[in-house]
Amino acid sequence: MNSDAIWQNEYPFTSRWHEADGHRYHFISEGAGDQTILAVHGNPTWSFYWRNVVQRFSDSRRVVAVDHIGCGMSDKPQEYDYCLETHAANLSSLIEAEDLRRITLLAHDWGGAIGLLALTKHVDRFERIVLLNTGAFPPPYVPWRIGVLRCPVLGPLAIRGLNAFAGPAVTMAMSRRSLSPEARAGLLAPYKNWADRVAIDRFVQDIPMSPSHRTWQPLERLEAALPSLSHLPTMLIWGMKDWCFRPECMDRIKKSMPHAQTVPIADAGHYVMEDATEEVLDSIGSFFQSTDAPSATSATSHPST
Repeated sequence: MNSDAIWQNEYPFTSRWHEADGHRYHFISEGAGDQTILAVHGNPTWSFYWRNVVQRFSDSRRVVAVDHIGCGMSDKPQEYDYCLETHAANLSSLIEAEDLRRITLLAHDWGGAIGLLALTKHVDRFERIVLLNTGAFPPPYVPWRIGVLRCPVLGPLAIRGLNAFAGPAVTMAMSRRSLSPEARAGLLAPYKNWADRVAIDRFVQDIPMSPSHRTWQPLERLEAALPSLSHLPTMLIWGMKDWCFRPECMDRIKKSMPHAQTVPIADAGHYVMEDATEEVLDSIGSFFQSTDAPSATSATSHPST
């Protein structure tokens, strides 16, 4: 069997393309309606990570899921300005080109910072925020398993040559259960060789360790902007067994966004959408129901749990 056939039945969506920064930026857009879910992935995943969201919600909303440049089915230029602000600018350009409105931001891992930065440029287009195991601030720590991959020479050799980031993630990012063969194949499908893994490596290099790093200040500004988003109903869904974005990351976002509802999932890992699929989807569905209600006119209508 063709290895791609293993996962393609779980991702039966039409590919679409947007020109971003001179490159082909892949996204899917399924469903219809006047409300949009904008699903933003992290590292080392891609829009495949959101396939169950598309299946659950595209009957009532438009679901748009992107692949950052260098990821998924997007172009993978070898010489490119891979950084947080560039990814956010590309996402912003898609929001404008597709004229997305009444958006729920749904984001995971690096997608949280990327999506929130884009949101701050287009606040009037957004209605809700749902964040899964992410960060929106300069990192207070870097897990040693990631830190060792930041070495200037050995890091790229490991990540790009030995697949030492995306490969182990299909096991290490789970806690409750193992990924299905289809999910494992799908998550790894776009990252088959050295050239394919360029953005995975550059995401790791973009983790700022000090204020002198180019991405430190954008993250600092983003954290400072979070309280200004209190008018947007917000939900934080967290796999509490995540060794990367640990529970204190949820607590730190909650400190800046005290209006946010929290949904801790005690035995789920970093790939919380894979590890606790039904709980995540049900939580999102309940959140939509409560915030779609006529009485839900502000974030203050949704007390924290």
